[in-house]
Amino acid sequence: MAKNKHRMRNEINAGSMADIAFLLLIFFLVTTTIAEDKGVLVKLPQWSEEPPPEIKLNTRNVYSVLVNAQNQLLVRGEVMKIGDLKNNTKIFIVNPQKLENMAESPTKALISIKNDRGTQYHTYLEVYNELKAAYNELWEESAQIKFGKNMDELSNAQQKEIRDAIPLVISEAEPTKFGEEK
Repeated sequence: MAKNKHRMRNEINAGSMADIAFLLLIFFLVTTTIAEDKGVLVKLPQWSEEPPPEIKLNTRNVYSVLVNAQNQLLVRGEVMKIGDLKNNTKIFIVNPQKLENMAESPTKALISIKNDRGTQYHTYLEVYNELKAAYNELWEESAQIKFGKNMDELSNAQQKEIRDAIPLVISEAEPTKFGEEK
């Protein structure tokens, strides 16, 4: 039997498939929202070619926090758990007992963070969040004592007054080489 050359083949016309795929791609690109990455909001100083001026600090006013490559915390020379960091930071800043080894006043307190290059980012964020939370709690407590309101209920001038009395000063030192700090 001879095959019929004029017989129709079983094929699907895919000429418009590319158009449909392109339209679907555009549709999903237009309708999809991309979540912005969130990170640590830090105001950086302006770039300058000049070296920073030499500042003499009283070591009493510096709260040094060191995170090594094993994600262990060393605060002012003593090992500390991250869970204890916030309360110890608050005590250091306010110095309610007027101890000689704590900050003279909240306006002179400086928090210094130094990480190892091997420090995990998660640990870095935990430490930073605890330090920031200490300031947030101090601001809230101060707002309640001074104005009888929460910080977010205060006017901008009142919030500035609280933040000027307890300024957020966190300094980040250059990280050490991997494993240098033990």
